[in-house]
Amino acid sequence: MSENKTDKELAFLHDLYIATDWGERFAGLLDDHVQVPKAGHALYVAAGTGGHALALKERAGQDLTLIGVDESEAQLALARAKAAATKLAEVTEFRAAQLEALAFEDEQFDLVVGDASLVEAERLPEVLAEMVRVAAPGATVAFVLPTASSFGEFYSVYWEALLNAEMLEQSPVVEQLINERPTVADVETLAVREGLDLVQTWTNIEQFDYASGEEFLNAPLVRDFLLQNWLEPLGEDEAARARVLSEVERIIDEERNEAEFALTIKATLVVGQKTD
Repeated sequence: MSENKTDKELAFLHDLYIATDWGERFAGLLDDHVQVPKAGHALYVAAGTGGHALALKERAGQDLTLIGVDESEAQLALARAKAAATKLAEVTEFRAAQLEALAFEDEQFDLVVGDASLVEAERLPEVLAEMVRVAAPGATVAFVLPTASSFGEFYSVYWEALLNAEMLEQSPVVEQLINERPTVADVETLAVREGLDLVQTWTNIEQFDYASGEEFLNAPLVRDFLLQNWLEPLGEDEAARARVLSEVERIIDEERNEAEFALTIKATLVVGQKTD
C-alpha cells in the first residue's frame, strides 16, 4: 500500500508505471482525435509528470505556448526536468494548481486538455467547469476518463471478498463505486451543461492482464493508485483491509483457472468547442 510512500516516490512510480501504460491508453485517444493548434496558448490539466503534454507541444511546434498544471509538486518537478532536457522550457511551463480552482483569468487558452483518468469521479463537474472557464470562445476542450462499466471484474471480486471476510455490511461500498462512474451519456450531458458545443465522444475498451492475485494487488497502478479510492470507504482499519485484500487475492487465484486476471476499462474521450 502507498500510505508509507513519499510524494517523490509516488511521482517516480507514476512516471515509470502509470504514464507509460495506463496513461498511454488515454493519450492515444487524445492524439487520434484532438487537433493541436500550431500557435496560441494551450493548457494541460492534470499533466502529471508531463510526458504527454510535452509530446503535444512538440507536435504543435514553437509557436504554441503550453502550460501544464497538476496537484502534485513532486510530479511537476519531473515534468520540468523533462522540459529542460528537451529544450522546451522557454515555451512550456508546469505549475501546481488545485484542479477545481485554476489560477488563470477567463478565456485565456486556445486548447484545454484534461486527464481525468485518476481524478475522483465526483470532482469531474467542478474540474470541467474550470477547464471551460479558462478556454477562449471557440476553443477546443477535451478530457479523458474511465466511464461506467470500467473495473467490473474487480468490483465483482471485491463484493465476494467482503462477504467472505464477514463484512457484508460494507457491501454498499461496491455499489457506490459502480454508480459513481459516469456513463458516456452522462459526460456528454455534463459537457453540454458546462457550455460546450459540437460534443463528440470516443471510447476504447482497454484491458490490463495480471498473472495472479498477488501480481494484481502488487501492480503499482493498483496498489499505489486505484486501491486508494477503492478501499477508502473501509476507513482506517488496517486489519479489516488486510482481510479483504487477502480474500481478493484468493478469489482471483481460484476463479482465473490458471488464466490471467483481466481488469477492463472503458477509456473515453470527450471533445467539444466552447460556445462563443
